[in-house]
Amino acid sequence: MDVELAKEKIDWEQFKQIRREVLMSWPTGQEVDLDEAVEYHKQLAANRRFPELLRAAKAEGRTLAQPRAGAALLHEHIELLQYLEREGEADCLPTTIDSYTRQNRYNEAQKGIDESRIEGRSMLNGFPAVNHGLPACREVVEAVDVPVQVRHGTPDARLLAEITLAGGFTSFEGGGISCNIPYAKNVPLERSLANWQYVDRLIGYYQEQGITINRESFGPLTGTLVPPCISHSVGIIEALLAAEQGVKSITLGYGQCGNFIQDAAAVITLEELAREYLDKFGYQDIELSTVFHQWMGGFPQDESKAYGVIGWGAVTAALAKATKVIVKTPHEAMGVPTKEANALGIKATKQILNMLKDQSLPESEELKQEKDIIVQEVRAIVDRVIEFGESNVALGTVRAFQAGILDVPFAPSKVNYGKLLPARDNNGAVRLLDFGNLPFTKEIIDFHRGKIAQRGREENRQPSFQMVIDDIYAIGKGMLVGRPR
Repeated sequence: MDVELAKEKIDWEQFKQIRREVLMSWPTGQEVDLDEAVEYHKQLAANRRFPELLRAAKAEGRTLAQPRAGAALLHEHIELLQYLEREGEADCLPTTIDSYTRQNRYNEAQKGIDESRIEGRSMLNGFPAVNHGLPACREVVEAVDVPVQVRHGTPDARLLAEITLAGGFTSFEGGGISCNIPYAKNVPLERSLANWQYVDRLIGYYQEQGITINRESFGPLTGTLVPPCISHSVGIIEALLAAEQGVKSITLGYGQCGNFIQDAAAVITLEELAREYLDKFGYQDIELSTVFHQWMGGFPQDESKAYGVIGWGAVTAALAKATKVIVKTPHEAMGVPTKEANALGIKATKQILNMLKDQSLPESEELKQEKDIIVQEVRAIVDRVIEFGESNVALGTVRAFQAGILDVPFAPSKVNYGKLLPARDNNGAVRLLDFGNLPFTKEIIDFHRGKIAQRGREENRQPSFQMVIDDIYAIGKGMLVGRPR
């Protein structure tokens, strides 16, 4: 695989050579003029700028509520976002990109647009921004009074970034790991990392012109029992790679696992550890924030029970002081939700956020223990990645995945080592049943084994893969620990 990973900030002249090919890959790429795009951003109202909203929320100790949403047709997508802003009172909005665009299959995305027009409803699972082009993106941004973010899972997001950023979006989700390993099977990691170095260099260029664009790493990864040490390590690596290319506003994500103490400890340590490593590499001027994703696994079909899952996520986000929470809907188990269900999920979440805004989580021995174990685990992984790359984080990442030093549970990618096996302990916290090749000390390994053994004794069974299966389906069945009935 002949892909060259940048060891430092990409030279602008070299970047422009690659850029010409990127913009030629679909006709709407020709609509992008960087100088004009910079001027457009300069006249954007402050209320439409994501970095400013995040900055204000952190200063006020407020957690923002953001849904997921996207539709195939421009007018339909705008109506959806306007409804979620008006009826759901969303603090910020997404433009979720469709699956064809995520795989750069723009011809098929166009067929989806055409079929949607014939059917009179969306036949895609998101907004095909590349096909709609720059003017349509600006219509989306200008149609609402809160900032809008591009949300997707694209291994090669270069053209998508060019068009949407020039279109006025001020936050862009994803990364070379988090938009490859959980989403794709056959994409080489070197390629996705190089593609995302391009995206970050583009955002770095906007920053050089005085335009700050927020970058967010996708924390939940597969969304299935991902222990904090894995999502934290991926987020920190993606933050370092983004900062290297000139990005100044970074949001790191974490997906709810379900145990309140572990989840709160995870949100707290995520920002602390990211700051530690960014400072170590000389990036002290980065604005950091966190996003907490409400439960990403199976939801109960019963609407009342689904609200319980949503509420638990809102409580955790509020008390852990996440900057933002990504909201689920009470119809999560039934497929793509209606705009009404989406708005109800936001309102339920915001009610809890508002009630808990001025409340804080007291320090306890349990919380301290969880924070300590997460910090030890993350340092063990990230330090080894840096060592593997001889301080070249991108190269270290490739080598770490090859060696299983980085390993994402249940990921489809052939690049992924695939040996890590998580299971819950007796209190529902995610531990490790099989450590694969993670570079953990004996003390860390003994901690996990002890926690899972305790659950085995309580349930009168040997820890095994059956525990993992039970845990995957537990919350959808109204439980946390997947105890057999």
